[in-house]
Amino acid sequence: MTKIRTRYAPSPTGKMHVGNLRSALYEFLIAKHEGGDFMLRIEDTDQGRYVEGATDIIYRTLEETGLVHDEGPDKDGGYGPYVQSERVKTGIYMKYANELIDKGEAYYCFCDRERLSSLKTEVVDGKEITVYDKHCLSLSREEVEEKLAAGSPFVIRQNIPDEGTTTFHDELYGDITVNNSELDDMILIKSDGYPTYNFANVVDDHTMNITHVVRGNEYLSSSPKYVRLYEAFGWEVPVYIHLPLITDENHKKLSKRSGHASFEDLIEQGFITEAVVNYVALLGWSPEDNREIFTLDELIENFDYHRISKSPAVFDMVKLRWMNGEYLKAMDFDRFYEMAEPYLKKALTKNFNLRSIAAMVKTRIEILPDIAGQVDFFEELPEYEVEMYTHKKMKTSSESSLEVLREVLPVLEAQEDYSNEGLYASLLKLVEKKGCKNGYVMWPVRTAVSGKQMTPAGATEIMEILGKEESLRRIRRGIEKLENATA
Repeated sequence: MTKIRTRYAPSPTGKMHVGNLRSALYEFLIAKHEGGDFMLRIEDTDQGRYVEGATDIIYRTLEETGLVHDEGPDKDGGYGPYVQSERVKTGIYMKYANELIDKGEAYYCFCDRERLSSLKTEVVDGKEITVYDKHCLSLSREEVEEKLAAGSPFVIRQNIPDEGTTTFHDELYGDITVNNSELDDMILIKSDGYPTYNFANVVDDHTMNITHVVRGNEYLSSSPKYVRLYEAFGWEVPVYIHLPLITDENHKKLSKRSGHASFEDLIEQGFITEAVVNYVALLGWSPEDNREIFTLDELIENFDYHRISKSPAVFDMVKLRWMNGEYLKAMDFDRFYEMAEPYLKKALTKNFNLRSIAAMVKTRIEILPDIAGQVDFFEELPEYEVEMYTHKKMKTSSESSLEVLREVLPVLEAQEDYSNEGLYASLLKLVEKKGCKNGYVMWPVRTAVSGKQMTPAGATEIMEILGKEESLRRIRRGIEKLENATA
């Protein structure tokens, strides 16, 4: 069997879009599942879209996500250069374009902008394109040589027949046949001498022995042109896998404003890399069982590209938040604390035991920025309504809570051991003395010391962090609020 070789071939135009990350991930998984090679190629022929620093983003993202490439600009595997602008200098694209011209599969086009603007347009995939009329195909060899000698600007176009059909196979969509009359004579070499994305892609994939081409299904409409190029050269067509569209929750294309358009956006929002990779793997692919949590190694073992869906994949932020929370729960505590510490220090300026607070929130947050809302009450008791003391399940009310806090106060004033265990033991004695359920005492105390409906820990754990002086101040404040409300 031929060794599987896939490539991730991004353009350095900015942050790594979620769709690009999924393509890279699937290409990596397809190669590694079969013991193949995963290659990085930088496609920078569109110099107008080049963004300074974008190549560094590509390298950094691949490293952070664990998608280690076997060869690329920094790892020569014998198929370099791996940057298209460097490949241009070798003359490879013009060499193959001239080969097509010799075969009658391509031709020089000298039409200027004025003539091109007069041609009819068609709407293809929602975009208005100019349909070239093959005007320059009729030029004689002598006329072409004369124009070239005169330095006339030109492009090189693919010569697609007007009649007949072209069929290509996609692993997900099956055989697709299109009428050649629907295919435009696309430009292969631009007037600046650079190849177009479409042409360079085909030449590079072939000369780099790429066996599987994975890309978004927006390229389905261009695939017949690629196939015609392969056939014109007499090259083997690679395995095509066109991935479904990724949409937001409203079934619209992901946008920067949605906050989940790029990998960097998600990391900046407090998601962790492993969760993002795991979630992106499920955007269009599903395993045989209903399992959802996978390490990268487990994805390599289980990934079967035949199980990729043709239906659009919905990027569900709620689902990603849940998955991220599961990763945080399972995370080694020291690593979690290292990640949580900056968020804790931003939310809490007073001298608290941050490791203890981190342990409280570890299983209660979904993303790291959730920490602030979980712990802010430690910094300062928030204003709260006395209605919070009423809890049907605990059978508490404002009146009963006032009674409890008045009984609790002298106990806590006399308490020397302000550890969680010591405080809990003291309050438990009061529960036994009153002959009530734990919550009847604990609910009012927790409300008084936190001022919040939901907290990451119980009353005594909170008081251990706050210390004796602050805990008593808050209990007295609770008594005062209840007295004013019941007066």
